[in-house]
Amino acid sequence: MKKSSDAYAVWRNANYRRYAASWFLMIFAKWIETVAVGIHIYRQTGDALSLGFLGLVQAAPVILLALPGGQIADRHDRRRVMVAMLAVSSAVAGGLTVAASQAWGIGWFYLLLGLGAVSQALGTPARAALLPQIVDRSIFANAVAWNSSVFHIASMTGPVVGGFVVGAETNVSAALALVGVCRLLSLAAIARVTASPPELSQTSVSWQSLLAGIRFVWQTKLILASITLDLFAVLLGGATYLLPIFAEDILNVGATGLGLLRSAEAVGAMAMGVLLAHLPPLRRAGRTLLWSVAGFGLATIGLGVSRWFPLSLLMMFLIGALDNVSVVVRHTLVQMLTPDEMRGRVSAVNSVFIVASNDLGGLESGITARLFGPVVSVVLGGVGAILVVLAASRKWPELLTVGSLADLRALSPPLQPAGENLALRS
Repeated sequence: MKKSSDAYAVWRNANYRRYAASWFLMIFAKWIETVAVGIHIYRQTGDALSLGFLGLVQAAPVILLALPGGQIADRHDRRRVMVAMLAVSSAVAGGLTVAASQAWGIGWFYLLLGLGAVSQALGTPARAALLPQIVDRSIFANAVAWNSSVFHIASMTGPVVGGFVVGAETNVSAALALVGVCRLLSLAAIARVTASPPELSQTSVSWQSLLAGIRFVWQTKLILASITLDLFAVLLGGATYLLPIFAEDILNVGATGLGLLRSAEAVGAMAMGVLLAHLPPLRRAGRTLLWSVAGFGLATIGLGVSRWFPLSLLMMFLIGALDNVSVVVRHTLVQMLTPDEMRGRVSAVNSVFIVASNDLGGLESGITARLFGPVVSVVLGGVGAILVVLAASRKWPELLTVGSLADLRALSPPLQPAGENLALRS
């Protein structure tokens, strides 16, 4: 028990320190790239739709290739898959640097970003599935909490650094060169990781093996419940796409206020990640998950009705903090209940759910805001998130029985028949 309560236990693992450094550099570089390319494309075209295409070329590969990426992660050395992904991403950053410095057409940016997205779609399941190979089961939830904090620190600092490097003179090529350096350093960090040998899948490549991750998620009710809960809560309750409208027209705080609103969410998520890392493993993780998503919905409603900027900042802080509880519990359930030889494919299914909830949630917010206005859109989204909690607890009462995350054990193939109770051995 003492080991599992040590907030810094995972940082004493040299392999995790390298993994975390690589993860930070990946996210940090991605945010710099997002800021630099977004500014460049918009100033070249003056067209908001051109920015929408940036999301399309980067989201489509994840949805289309996540399952093959999971198959790759379960059949090959996951560390080497990550090295290959980062090598391609580094080359993409180099290509973008040249394209910016030589004033190539924006079509080249779409092409290069699409190539980078393909590498990430094929490599991301390997990154998620590698973590259980380098972190002991007893402190895995601690590692997930710290991973989330690392992500949010990078998400807070990356855009600031990107904007500073680009500057008023629009020095996009310098920012993109920095992206390339960060990705090379990330590659070097992950290359030094030594992981225990995974139980790689020995099944032949077929549609049956490719879809095994979907079947496992469908039959494992706790995983299905947790990722479906997150999918619909974010799909309905996500308000980030409408923040510019709130900053400009409702709160009247302009671009500076918009940046603070976005930062408040990341600060809340990071603070919760640190808190979870310092606390003992959650004793009633299932109930905590449901309460956190309900709180996420209430905070979203508060954001929608707020006309006072400090209150809106507080609501965004709570949205980030409560969402991070869901992230930690869901990710731990996915990784700990899945047999090692299937973690890549199941992580791929999880990543599709995440991308679908974020991108389709933005579409849903835009449509409802167009029909009913931004305030009604956000308030209805928060109400929807609460209704999703009620529906999930009724549909999957197994969630209410989930105890300590430290007691999770992987379910061994062959898969149990659909509908059979896959309760935790706690």
